[in-house]
Parts: sequence; C-alpha cells; structure tokens
Amino acid sequence: MKTVKLLSALVIMLLFVVTFYHQKVISTLLLPQYIAWAHNIEEQGLKIGMSLNEREQQLAAEIGIKHPEKVKIVYVNEVPFPHENFALKTLGEALGFIGEGIVNNAQVFGYTIYVRKGFNLNKPKLAHELVHVLQIERSSLDQIVTQHFSDLAQYGYSNAPLEVEAFEANKTYSQDW
Repeated sequence: MKTVKLLSALVIMLLFVVTFYHQKVISTLLLPQYIAWAHNIEEQGLKIGMSLNEREQQLAAEIGIKHPEKVKIVYVNEVPFPHENFALKTLGEALGFIGEGIVNNAQVFGYTIYVRKGFNLNKPKLAHELVHVLQIERSSLDQIVTQHFSDLAQYGYSNAPLEVEAFEANKTYSQDW
C-alpha cells in the first residue's frame, strides 16, 4: 500500500512539473537532444547528398544564400526524425512534425535538404526549403531549431514566422523552371 501511495505521489509530482514547467523541460532537456541529433543528420546529408545544379545554385544565390555550393539534397523514403527517442517522438507528435496522417515532404538541417522520394521538388518548393537554409545561415541551426519549436507551439505551422517567410518564397518563385 505504501508503494502505491509513493508511486501515486511521484506521478502527481511529475504531472505537476510537466504541466507548469513544460517549456523549461523542453528547452533544457529535449531541445539539446534534438539539436545534437539534427547536427548529426546534417553531417550525414553533407556526405551523401547531391549538390544543387547550376540553376538551383542561381536560385539559392538569388534568395540570398551566401554559400549555395554547400547545399545538398538527400532523397529519402521518409524525412528523418528521432523516432527512437520516446520523449522527442512525443514532442514531435505534439508539435505536428510526425504522427498519424502527417507526411513530412521536406526538411532542412543546416545546408542539407532532406526530401521524401516522390515529392515533386519544383522551383517554388525548392525556394521554400532554400529560405530555411538561408534562415539557418543567417543565425545557426541551434537558434533556428529553438525558434521554430517555440513558434510551432505558439502559432502553429502555417503561422510560424519562419514558415511565413518561407511561404513567401513559394509565391515569389511560383513559376516553375
């Protein structure tokens, strides 16, 4: 009986901590894990990805990327996410990165753009992803991940400022090649 009471008290305390300090838990425990994972994914992508062709590099330069020659595209069956980490998986589901009915077609990790095979990465969609590369280039992968997670929680995907900026590129470069 004492064990049940102790476990119940621990669960209640844990729920209290998560409820009132969820942002602190996310920023101090989960974000560093995700950021470290994202750097690893970028490193892998830089090794195996395809360089942009000449017109794609011109688009990247027009968008403002200082080093278009560094950008690599990696085609994958599924855009990577750290599913094996239960806490990050739960956070990803809560923020709408992954989960039932969610298909992530493309995602940027530094200078690497991971694209789901079968996704038509036309000019407007590539421009969108290149804006994310630019955002990271302007600051850092760490800062952009931190801001993006916060923005997703506050505004949702469509209204997150980083996404709004990228969606403008879809409009600006709406004409396909």
